[in-house]
Amino acid sequence: QVQLVESGGGLVQAGGSLRLSCAASGRTVSNYVMGWFRQAPGKEREFVGGISRIGSNSYYVDSVKGRFTVARDNAKNTVTLQMNSLKPEDTAVYYCAADRSSVLVRNDPKLYDYWGQGTQVTVSS
Repeated sequence: QVQLVESGGGLVQAGGSLRLSCAASGRTVSNYVMGWFRQAPGKEREFVGGISRIGSNSYYVDSVKGRFTVARDNAKNTVTLQMNSLKPEDTAVYYCAADRSSVLVRNDPKLYDYWGQGTQVTVSS
């Protein structure tokens, strides 16, 4: 079992940047495909981006392509989400999650096994 803790959220103006980190403990994060999700009030949890176990492939929802980047450092047991050119519609609680069953990045939150507690990102206009 792996424990995940997100950090780095906060309040930023539109056009700004934030870098979220997800620190894993308990097991090495290299055993998992890692995903980032977000959930805005009144909306379903949404896939943002994910990265394969060795970091060779990453995938993103169309709305963040070119602005967000997922990276992983298996030696440090961390995964990051670099968010640039932020927009008010990016406002949400952001979660990292670990998928133990797949070698491919999947966008269905129900398929992920472990979740962090989330970190709030608020983008003001």
